[in-house]
Amino acid sequence: MSDALLRIKNLKTWLGSGSSPVRAIDGIDLEIKKGETFVLLGESGCGKSMTALSIMRLLPPVGRIVDGSIHLGETSLLDLPESMMRRERGGRMGMIFQEPMTSLNPVLTVGAQIAEAVCIHDARQGQSAKERAVELLKAVGIPDPEQRFGEYPHQLSGGMKQRVMIAIALAGRPQLLIADEPTTALDVTIQAQVLALMKQLQQETGMAILLITHDLGVVAEVADRVAVMYAGEIVETAPCKDFFQAPRHPYSQKLFQSIPGRDKRSERLAVIKGSVPPLDQEFVGCRFADRCDAVMTICRQQPPQWDQYTEERGVRCYLQAGEEAAVKKTGRVNDDVIATARSDTQNLLLCVDELKVHFPIHKGIFRRVAGHVRAVDGVSLAIPVGRTLAVVGESGCGKTTVGKAILQLIKPTAGQVCFDNHELTQLRGEALRRRRSDLQIIFQDPMASMNPRMLVHNIIEEGMLAQGIGGSAAERRTRVEQLLEQVGLPATAADRYPHEFSGGQRQRICVARALAVEPRLIICDEPTSALDVSVQAQILNLLQALQQELGLSYLFITHDISVVAYLAHEVAVMYLGRIVERGTVAEVLDDPQHPYTQALLSAVPVAEPDGKRKTIHLEGDMPSPANPPAGCYFHPRCPQAMERCQQVYPKAVSLSETRSVNCVLLEK
Repeated sequence: MSDALLRIKNLKTWLGSGSSPVRAIDGIDLEIKKGETFVLLGESGCGKSMTALSIMRLLPPVGRIVDGSIHLGETSLLDLPESMMRRERGGRMGMIFQEPMTSLNPVLTVGAQIAEAVCIHDARQGQSAKERAVELLKAVGIPDPEQRFGEYPHQLSGGMKQRVMIAIALAGRPQLLIADEPTTALDVTIQAQVLALMKQLQQETGMAILLITHDLGVVAEVADRVAVMYAGEIVETAPCKDFFQAPRHPYSQKLFQSIPGRDKRSERLAVIKGSVPPLDQEFVGCRFADRCDAVMTICRQQPPQWDQYTEERGVRCYLQAGEEAAVKKTGRVNDDVIATARSDTQNLLLCVDELKVHFPIHKGIFRRVAGHVRAVDGVSLAIPVGRTLAVVGESGCGKTTVGKAILQLIKPTAGQVCFDNHELTQLRGEALRRRRSDLQIIFQDPMASMNPRMLVHNIIEEGMLAQGIGGSAAERRTRVEQLLEQVGLPATAADRYPHEFSGGQRQRICVARALAVEPRLIICDEPTSALDVSVQAQILNLLQALQQELGLSYLFITHDISVVAYLAHEVAVMYLGRIVERGTVAEVLDDPQHPYTQALLSAVPVAEPDGKRKTIHLEGDMPSPANPPAGCYFHPRCPQAMERCQQVYPKAVSLSETRSVNCVLLEK
């Protein structure tokens, strides 16, 4: 293409040496036009990030490019010496890394880090590095840029740190911006701000964007063209709209079928069996053959060739999947879902009333209490037997603290936690320890929550030993093997270590550990946030099946609205330590009433190019829980705030048997 900015031909990047190197990238071709957003989509471990690092020539020491070419305009990047490559890297090419906190230097101010990039790549007469850095901070939407220039990374929120990373990437006025999962760790409201910012900057500068992600909602929001990557090679490319209307490769189709949603509540999500094959081998046939439902004999005998249908659309597959591959569109919740979601007040398992958790702030050499962080500031909720209550909200709103306070892992400052007619806040010592078997938790990071030196058998058995249940050693061993099979793992997994499993398998082990003591309530703290959509589907299917089989109740903490729509019966929306709206899934998601809920849902990317909503952009960041604003906590950011909102915190307004909203706009 004459207007192609980046051209990659037959790129091969290997890791390690010897007879079986890891073929991280195994012969990919792609072109990115000037001014377009090109999205690279796929599971973890398929080679997306390694593609970006190959373009930037920032490979790890064991990595090497063994074949192919990379051209930026007319410049062959692979032929440049390192001294000249440094000018391109950060100059004509900028990169935003996935985790801003690990990419920024914690001992340098953000202004100094931006100014450093300006000095290297954009030293212009008549403007100092500081002036240009402040200009960049203003361009990426950071308020009071002169003040922020002298602050350190730890003083900024996650969204602001990501904006600083964008400012550094823009310092050299790049023609190509590479963004590697830039919104994965962000809340949907901050994610919407970052995506909107990237769109705006692209329109102003005309730069091309290579966006790496596994979120189909983000793809639909920003992409012009899409390339699907699997096991080191590209298996499909298409314009965004065509891709969402009719994905042609079986892997692409499965990704769509794995997305949770309200229209799939009554069915199991499609699961891509197995995992990405190891890349330290020469493949004989199709790399997706072992996981494909439509595999044929020829798929295992020889690799499929690239089939270019049009100038912008191609696929690597023997099957000719056409328009019939279009996926179902998301529908609304049926009336029977609303009916079954109503709380049965005669069958409540957990009832929380005015729960507060305040952490003291100590100052001075005598460590006097100078104030409190109001992490949870008066939360009330109820969960019936066999039901799921989802708690949603931005990071820092107190969701996880609520879960830990219910479990008494954090001592509540005030309030009541009544579980099965027993007040947990009054229990101490052995009495509380005996109750531990009824309430369990699944943490967000499965690897960090398991002892890497313990076998899976010992990890699952540990709870049984602590509670004195399970019988003899042989009986506990049998129980562990039964639990592993119940969560979809072989019994032989008991004699392996956590590092020998994939992320999805490790999360299954954590589910088995929680089930070992036969709980009645499980608090799920973002259990799928770090997983690919295909692995997420496996965990959601498992949790739903266990609830139906064992009658479990879940308090599901998440910021993924599609997961809420699929799994939850009721939803509670939290903001700055308080619940601002609650109701059934249908009531809250179909007709949000609180301005914060409306903004939260409007920011959720929809996996349909024609299904974009009008995003309500919230100004500023969430106030500090150590110094919450007077009146309604949301009024400084609320687009509908009135004078009364600053005077008194609104009372709960009941809109139906199952629904209430704390907002003066709804008060009679």
